[in-house]
Formats: sequence, structure tokens, C-alpha cells
Amino acid sequence: MVDRMAGIEDGVILKTVFFTMLAGAAWVLASDYFDLNTAQPGDFAVSPGDPLLPAVERPEIDPDNPAYRPLEHITTPPQQLAEPLTIELVSGGVLMLSGTIVPGAATSFADEIERRGGYVETVALNSPGGSVEDALVIGRLIRESGFHTAVGDGALCGSSCPLVLAGGVRRIVSDSAAVGVHQIYAGAGGDEIGSAQAMSDAQTVSARIARYLEEMGIDPLVWINAMETPPDRLYFLTVDEMEQTQLAAMSDSTAF
Repeated sequence: MVDRMAGIEDGVILKTVFFTMLAGAAWVLASDYFDLNTAQPGDFAVSPGDPLLPAVERPEIDPDNPAYRPLEHITTPPQQLAEPLTIELVSGGVLMLSGTIVPGAATSFADEIERRGGYVETVALNSPGGSVEDALVIGRLIRESGFHTAVGDGALCGSSCPLVLAGGVRRIVSDSAAVGVHQIYAGAGGDEIGSAQAMSDAQTVSARIARYLEEMGIDPLVWINAMETPPDRLYFLTVDEMEQTQLAAMSDSTAF
């Protein structure tokens, strides 16, 4: 009985710590969200919309180790990644998603699954991310359909793309691919919003993402790395981080 109570208390403590971290990170995210909305696009040296963003500095890892220089792995030209998402059925039951996840991409994906979903086994990803809402919908459709997901040799899965990756029943990432996350970006310009509303929106989206990851069987703590990373950088996940959080297993080579 004592052991059981201790286990319950440990679980409560862990959840409290996580949601405290979530709230704190959401506040930082909200501040950036507000700043980005009130700033001019020219104020940023690197646009958050660029398909290949620089890595955030990580002093805890060895920069001389090729495994920690993920941008060197990416073989797809930036201009191709910047194009709106394309969906192509290739050989071996692979449905290739390549390019930016633009608003409405989830509808296109659903239409494709309705037409040719019977041929699909794996959804391969090569995307710098984009619309969080569409990424969440695509990820859920993948899980509901029983598909696997993969990031192949030389491919990128950045920003909101890992949310799509999370939808796979089985998730594989090549050791010559790159998977990175960062804060949600609302886009510079447009209507200004109050900081309180920005914080509320940021917390809501962050909570939805955490709940989604947990439903997919993935440790939501993996997204803390996103909330701590500015939107003009990417936190590239290491092999250990992906495997420990159960986001993906690694493969020596995954070609499509």
C-alpha cells in the first residue's frame, strides 16, 4: 500500500513539474508571438518561413560529431522544400509528402487517402513544416488509417512536421535525416493582438500539442524543446532524444 501511494505521489509530482514547465515555456512563446506580430518582417535576419533554418546552439553536444550537424544531411534544395506540400504515391505502398504544410493541406491529404488509401502503408515526410492545425489533422488521419511514418535519407522534418511524424503507428527516421522543432510562429504583420490574448492562444495550442503527443504514445516533454527554441532557429533532436521520448526509432538507411 505504501509503495502504491509513493507511486501515485511520484506521478503527481512529475505531472506538476511538466505543466509548470509548460506554462513557463508558453509565457516565453507568447512573448515572442506578440513581438513577431507587432514587428516588421525586415527586423529578422532569418525569416521563420525559411525552409532551412539554422540550428539552435547546443553546448551539451559535440559540434565536431557529424551526427550533430543535421543540416549537412539534407539533400533537398531549399526552394523545393519551400513549395506547397505535394502528395505522391510511389512504389512500395509509400505516400510521399514533400514541401511546406500550407493551410488546407489536411483536406488534400484526406482526399488522397479516400481515393488511394488502400495502397498506402507508409507516409514518408520531407517538409520544413507549416500549419500546425493541418499537421495535427494529418497526424490523426495517419493514425486512424493505421499507416506508418518515416523520414528518409537526406530528408527534413521540421517545425510542425514532427507532429505528422508522431501520427504513425510505427515511426522510423533515417540516421541521415534531420528532425527539428521550434516555437509556434504566428507570422509577422497582420492585425495586432493583445499580449493577454497571445498568451492564451499560445497556452491553448501548446496544451493541444501536448495532449496529442500523449495520445500518440509519445512523451509530451519532447515539445518542451520546441517551446524553448526561437522561431528563427530549429532544435534538432538527437537519436537518443527521439528514442527516449518514443517519437521515432532510428534506421541506418531509409530510402524512398
